[in-house]
Amino acid sequence: MLVLPAIDLLGGKAVRLHQGRYDQATVYDDDPPARARGWRGKVPRLHVVDLEGAKAGRAMQADAVRAIVAAFGPGVQVGGGVRTREAFESYLALGVDRVVLGSAAIKDPALVRALATAHPGRVILAVDAKDGKVATEGWTQVTEVLAVDLARAFADVPLAELLYTDVARDGTQSGPNVEATARLAREASAPVLASGGVGTLEHLRALARHPGISGAIVGRAIYEASITLEDAVTAALQA
Repeated sequence: MLVLPAIDLLGGKAVRLHQGRYDQATVYDDDPPARARGWRGKVPRLHVVDLEGAKAGRAMQADAVRAIVAAFGPGVQVGGGVRTREAFESYLALGVDRVVLGSAAIKDPALVRALATAHPGRVILAVDAKDGKVATEGWTQVTEVLAVDLARAFADVPLAELLYTDVARDGTQSGPNVEATARLAREASAPVLASGGVGTLEHLRALARHPGISGAIVGRAIYEASITLEDAVTAALQA
């Protein structure tokens, strides 16, 4: 299982939200590209989120993403506000390896299908859940669609991965929702990335024990030095 450190962008800075709440943002770094440069070579992939874009429905941090890609190199995946073909392709043009689509899967599933078909292995479907139901618009709106049903709806397209986030766990370091993530991995046709709540090395080991969970995104725990990236990578390989 891979470990993907996260850079969540807000106002050009690296921040972490608590349970997806924009009014509870902690700033951890004024220079996200420098942070990305420090991780270069230590992990093969980096997860970047445009938080402003997620709320606005359009990319807001293109310049920051461009700088992060230049600093980290190949392996950057980006999400947040990607709702059109133009937005998707503009990220590929910046050198982004994979693009995360979330709200678009609810609002315009045909677009997600078309992009995944045209760019096999480069679309990550974000399944963000509150109490098992899909949350959209930067997690500010909750639909009646069950997370597992959303995953099943795209089982026939060549997605790179699914990204499952339990919003209630995000930024808490209280532990990921291992059971829900593992269930999605059993039901889905694509590998599943786990996100939300990782705070200890044992949390990573617990995820890594489940086949189908391909990686875990870690943010606050690394920024606050609860764990080191090096130890996290080792733990994810120990299951």
